[in-house]
Amino acid sequence: MIIYNVTVNIDESIHDEWLAWIKEHIPQVLGTGKFEKATLTKVLVEEDMGGQTYSIQYRSYSREALDAYYREDADRLRTDGMKKFADKMLAFRTELQIVDEYTVNFK
Repeated sequence: MIIYNVTVNIDESIHDEWLAWIKEHIPQVLGTGKFEKATLTKVLVEEDMGGQTYSIQYRSYSREALDAYYREDADRLRTDGMKKFADKMLAFRTELQIVDEYTVNFK
């Protein structure tokens, strides 16, 4: 499984508007059928540049599903956010491959 991670630093002046928008945007990305779930997290480390930073982690079904997202959906879905917030946000994307997962079993 591949995690498609989007990290975004948001200027304080648009924070509330962006947060409302991303909560609508994530279901649209999931609606492409290329991901099984998404997690929205707030980064708790204070940034030198100011603002607030979030990470959205989308779990893709496979490498092929993520590649299909890039080909078929990414440009269209990124455009709206870039138009609304381009000069007040900084985003970067990374891909993470899950090597192993562990859980704690208390009995």
